[in-house]
Amino acid sequence: MAKIKSSFFCQSCGYESPKWVGKCPSCNSWNTMAEEVIQKDDKNASWPGHTPKDKRSNKPVAVKDIQHENTARIITQDSELNRVLGGGIVPGSLVLIGGEPGIGKSTLMLQVALSLSKQKVLYVSGEESPGQIKMRADRIGVKNEECLILSETSTQNIFTQLEEIQPQILVIDSIQTLHSQLVDSVAGSISQVRECTGELMKFAKETNTPVFLIGHINKDGNIAGPKVLEHMVDTVLQFEGDRHLSYRILRTIKNRFGSTSELGIYEMLQGGLRQVLNPSEILITQREEATAGVSIAASQEGNRPLLVETQTLVSTTAYGNPQRVCTGFDQKRLNMLLAVIEKRCGFRLSSQDVFLNIAGGIKVDDPAIDLSICASLVSSFEEISVSDKVCFAGEVGLGGEIRAVNHIENRIAEAEKLGFEMIYISKYNKVNLKEHKIKIVTVTKLNNVFQELFG
Repeated sequence: MAKIKSSFFCQSCGYESPKWVGKCPSCNSWNTMAEEVIQKDDKNASWPGHTPKDKRSNKPVAVKDIQHENTARIITQDSELNRVLGGGIVPGSLVLIGGEPGIGKSTLMLQVALSLSKQKVLYVSGEESPGQIKMRADRIGVKNEECLILSETSTQNIFTQLEEIQPQILVIDSIQTLHSQLVDSVAGSISQVRECTGELMKFAKETNTPVFLIGHINKDGNIAGPKVLEHMVDTVLQFEGDRHLSYRILRTIKNRFGSTSELGIYEMLQGGLRQVLNPSEILITQREEATAGVSIAASQEGNRPLLVETQTLVSTTAYGNPQRVCTGFDQKRLNMLLAVIEKRCGFRLSSQDVFLNIAGGIKVDDPAIDLSICASLVSSFEEISVSDKVCFAGEVGLGGEIRAVNHIENRIAEAEKLGFEMIYISKYNKVNLKEHKIKIVTVTKLNNVFQELFG
């Protein structure tokens, strides 16, 4: 006989409480506790045809005695997705993709589903009708007879179709629209999202079928639903970008099968998403004349080197307190760099308004762009432009020293490939100077860089 249980869940973080409280003990949010009736079924099977495993208790096994088979990954035609997943789709993995409304999550997954011509893919949509999906597929222009479309929100009905079709890849759009009969609450609630994800996780692990979940985000930019949702899945991808710009970034937040610092870049076109194989060319603005306050930084995202353009504007403040505005960079780190320039180099920037922008609409947290930002700040302050054939790769310390950065060989090779003639790096970076045609300038102090650039 089914057991009925009622609990209170925080709509912000998913904290469960047996009684109502005004303030959530977990995230300290007020008036976010909502009552939900939970109904647990006595059946052990989560979908038709599933047979529970033996109830024998497991025994501890030595690490050397564990048998492990290297399962081949599924390589898609999307090289950017392969990169952020760590080399392809892992069989039996559960991947969560989050992003703002209209950013292109559904377009990305439908495009991937249509491109997998050798795999039987089931695309389940709880937000769109088959006719709407057909219109998007015609616009993308990729045909795949093995891609099946299902418009359904009930997990029990979905598992019935899964048992009949037996697809090799499953896409759910989106997890917030599904509801399970095992939980007596509305779709999108904390308990429904957790229960539906749990059922799909059991299906993925026991059938070795990769499952992609598209997730919504809340007003704070985090994936909607309980935080345990991100812990349950194997990989969390964030699809971000400005809807008014054409470029989109697929960033890895969590990955049990690869690096968490990989980055994929797309361009949104009328016919779908186009892979940007050489992002350094689009992140560097083509200028007809030299401009003060602009410099190029050799950044690194995962295994991919990126040359990004840092733009700064320094002007005398018209208000009592000077402004510090950042786009694509940490404002606290900008304040630190301004303090180092003023204290160690003697440039009086405390009474100046400072505006910083990373061109291309991307966010960079690589400390190697510190040197480029400092050069662009002094360039704007002194109204002296930096040559567009010069780039920088170095971290700036509080003492004004230039610290070494990792992957310096990849950064130098990328700058050389794009035609740069000179790169400033730390003296403490170990690099073979004979193997590069680009001129490598090694520096130890920030003052040395300013003297060579501005005299």
